[in-house]
Amino acid sequence: MSAFFEIQNDLFGPNAPRAVATPAARRTDPETSHKAAEEHTRSGARAHQQQQVTAAVRALPGRTSFELAMATGLDRYMVARRLPECVTAGTVRKGATKTCGITGKTALTWWPA
Repeated sequence: MSAFFEIQNDLFGPNAPRAVATPAARRTDPETSHKAAEEHTRSGARAHQQQQVTAAVRALPGRTSFELAMATGLDRYMVARRLPECVTAGTVRKGATKTCGITGKTALTWWPA
């Protein structure tokens, strides 16, 4: 079992980060997006994704969101959406910018809180 998945499994214990349910849809999004976001949150999928992203940052600190996604096999858009929520939850913090090793563009790095 990889270190990433060992850390991920540890997150489901008593010290699991609190789920953050900030709005997942913008006010300007159609009603269908709001319903989908509500279901995603209600089902626990969103909290589970927050735990996965926190585990990825703990296992691979100092990476960009795209680097985290590529290294873990997680969807890059999901990672990018959940990272700010993890900051709000207090499990992750933003770091300095660097040139992403995948895109070649300047991007934020992410660190355990």
